Amino acid sequence: MKKIFILLVLSILYSSEVSAQKIGYVDMEFITSKMPEYLAAQTEMKKFSEKWAKEIQDKFAEVDRMQRAYMAEEILLTDDLKRKRQNEIKEKELEAGEYNSKIFGMEGLLFQKKKELMKPAMEKVQRAINKVCSQRRLDFMFDKSSDIGMLYTNPKHDYSDYVMEDLGIDPKPNKASIASKPEQPAQLPVESSPKQKSTTSKLK
Repeated sequence: MKKIFILLVLSILYSSEVSAQKIGYVDMEFITSKMPEYLAAQTEMKKFSEKWAKEIQDKFAEVDRMQRAYMAEEILLTDDLKRKRQNEIKEKELEAGEYNSKIFGMEGLLFQKKKELMKPAMEKVQRAINKVCSQRRLDFMFDKSSDIGMLYTNPKHDYSDYVMEDLGIDPKPNKASIASKPEQPAQLPVESSPKQKSTTSKLK
């Protein structure tokens, strides 16, 4: 979907004022594959992933061991002991599932660790992209190897404020000011700073 959006943007840009705008692209996958710091971060990431996967595997293996032991001894247990053992197994299984979600779930520890390890390399690449775009006077930079989309945009092409004005939205007050004073007229002084325009999209 994002690639379709990129193609649409490119077609629009080329059909209007193409001579005044410069567009470029990079292959982030190829670039990072040649960066020692990125490869080192990947190696470190693999170590954490394997370590956590082993811990989770051990937890579920313990649940399996408890279940097999219970089945072998079930005929000899009283009803109270059966309920106790069943509850112990359920608790252990729940604990393993929760730990698995904590590590490998959406924005879990693995996700956070990946961001932490990859951040220095990604910031280095972004600085290089900004520098190249500035030196080569590019207005837009895309990544052809992923769905990230725009890596750099010239702020002069940001028409967000114009769209907001057309919608009757004051672009200057922040959301907190509007929410706290919904009945105040728009011309009242606002102490918050104006919206900061982002010139680069974040790398993931």
